[in-house]
Amino acid sequence: MKKIEYYENSIGIDEVGRGCLAGPVVAAAVVLPRNFEKFILKDSKKLSFKQRQEAFKKIRKESVYALGVVSEIQIDKINILNATFQAMNKALKQIENFKKFKVFVDGPYSFDKSNKNIVPIVGGDAKMPSIMAASIVAKCFRDNYMMKISKNYPSYKWEKNFGYGTKEHLKNITKHGVCKHHRKSFSPIHNILSNNKI
Repeated sequence: MKKIEYYENSIGIDEVGRGCLAGPVVAAAVVLPRNFEKFILKDSKKLSFKQRQEAFKKIRKESVYALGVVSEIQIDKINILNATFQAMNKALKQIENFKKFKVFVDGPYSFDKSNKNIVPIVGGDAKMPSIMAASIVAKCFRDNYMMKISKNYPSYKWEKNFGYGTKEHLKNITKHGVCKHHRKSFSPIHNILSNNKI
């Protein structure tokens, strides 16, 4: 574990995968060093796959970070918003001495109203380097996971769509059916299971 005192006293948090039809929702909490080369950071959606992976390597090497992962099974049980908040809480609580840090989270909501150090920032993944870094870490971790499990479920092309509801993904769900990694509570999947058309 890297010594936290050498890092800035703020934590950035972001999530990836809220809108996907398959796979977990993933949140990352990141504490960047003061001298981190912030020019490599952007909202993860604005970086190419290669740029994200390169930034991910640097963030992992030089920062303190943690991940919170909530499965598709749990998402179906508690809904995606609560699952997202749970993932963020999981990530935050793995940061040593997290109660001493200001916590900046992307979006309009605090994921823990009891923690007064949490500051929601709308569009934070385009404004704050620590949130940008969290976005990159969460995105890369989740993409890599979806590519890994895609080897066992090649029909859905998760190595390309990462579980999002693309036309090809929806077509392949209709053709091959629903698997254990699909979110059964999400309307396209629910409709298929109810024998309705997408």
